[in-house]
Amino acid sequence: MIAYVECFVHENDSESRPDGGVSSLSKALDLQGSVADCGADAARDFGGMNSISPLAFLRPAGVEDVARVVKAATRSSNLTVAARGNGHSINGQAMANRGLVLDMRSLGEHFRVVRARDGSFYADVSGGALWEDVLKRCVFEYGMAPRSWTDYLSLTVGGTLSNAGVSGQAFRYGPQTSNVTELEVVTGKGEIFNCSETENSELFFGALGGLGQFGIITKARVLLQPAPDMVRWIRLVYTEFDDFTREAELLVTRQDHGGDSFDYVEGFAFVNSDNPADGRPSVPLDPQETFDAAHLPRTAGPILYCLELARHYRKTDHSSTVDTGVNRLLGGLGFVEQLKFQVDISYVEFLLRVKRAEEHAKANGIWDAPHPWLNMFVSKSDIADFDRTVFKKILKDGIGGPMLVYPLRRSKWDTRTSVVLPESEIFYIVALLRFTPPYPKGPSSENLVAQNQEITQYCTKKGFDFKLYLPHYRSSEDWKRHFGNDRWSRFVERKMCFDPMAILAPGQKIFSRVPQP
Repeated sequence: MIAYVECFVHENDSESRPDGGVSSLSKALDLQGSVADCGADAARDFGGMNSISPLAFLRPAGVEDVARVVKAATRSSNLTVAARGNGHSINGQAMANRGLVLDMRSLGEHFRVVRARDGSFYADVSGGALWEDVLKRCVFEYGMAPRSWTDYLSLTVGGTLSNAGVSGQAFRYGPQTSNVTELEVVTGKGEIFNCSETENSELFFGALGGLGQFGIITKARVLLQPAPDMVRWIRLVYTEFDDFTREAELLVTRQDHGGDSFDYVEGFAFVNSDNPADGRPSVPLDPQETFDAAHLPRTAGPILYCLELARHYRKTDHSSTVDTGVNRLLGGLGFVEQLKFQVDISYVEFLLRVKRAEEHAKANGIWDAPHPWLNMFVSKSDIADFDRTVFKKILKDGIGGPMLVYPLRRSKWDTRTSVVLPESEIFYIVALLRFTPPYPKGPSSENLVAQNQEITQYCTKKGFDFKLYLPHYRSSEDWKRHFGNDRWSRFVERKMCFDPMAILAPGQKIFSRVPQP
């Protein structure tokens, strides 16, 4: 089998591979799944700035297929393996140049809800399942739901758990990596392990937020809670960043002092203009509502801010009860009173809210354009300076898409995982989600990448306590700085233990493949 794979590699190098070579690769690997055509899906990602063709695009039928592929790579001279979820990486992280790419969506369906001895409920799900499918099955079949989400749910379970998984529930429950109790993982040696906090714990914590470096997540056990029926979705406008951040921090820490809070807290910056993509028209929730700029004070600057909140409730709750509870939570907040927007929608519709934005972007032709996004964690102590220079100067004209900024709490994250965070208890996620028309109608992706670099270089020069989220670096020195000495040493130790030949996730460009003689 290995001889065939090596022959396949050699024939691909010389571009003399006979017809049918790819189709017979699955037989050589003894796969229950199949080998797909290495088309555009395998060679590009959502970022749209890289095009890297793999040697083969494999569709494993189950965990055994994943293990067979990785084992084959360990016995080859230089093959690498990348796990591809739904293709939403930005900088080629799920690609493998002349390696083997696994289509994790093809894993056999695995879904069941289990009840633990302590009465807690969990969902066992495939690493290749989309979160939106997990949501629908949990809610519609069991009346349950995971506690922590991402904003966009057409992402795979294994993909987000390999990074962190952050949304407006994270201030209360932590990221998705803090809401799983067990994993099934295929290591870089091709070995299959079940792992948890008490069993194979180094692999468990290493894989969570591990950027795919230690293993491929093929199953996960996700903590559930009863799902609400409805959501009161609210947006509040602020003109001053200090007011916006102070009250956002109040809402995410209110429960510490015995108070109630919202179930979801996010926020974003937007341009004080009529631009529908990232200006005032992007704020109202109801298409029939408009943003009346006459309500803004004369002191309003070029950048404004919006707190986005959600309160869960049951269909059986009387509307006056919901109103009273929401008004109590809003009491004392200093938003522009006439610029409050709200709608009541179903819980599932709320969690799938970005799906509508996806449909709109596809209709406008910008979904498939390059997406040079930048995601960062910035310490509370530095976020005001960040606002003054980045939002108000560098990005004062907007980015053609959302500029998310909202607080998270370090104590809600399990620091035993591989995720790297700022040191402060309160830090902010900043996500610059560009949706711009392709060049020449919009700026070139090269210019936008240069602007991202300007922002990160500014943060570095000022000595900010910040970390890239969904990090992308080109040199080992940059990766070392990202992790810090102690965490980098631990990261390297885990790599040597679980993937000593550096076969997995080569697109992250953290380690180089160790060649076999």
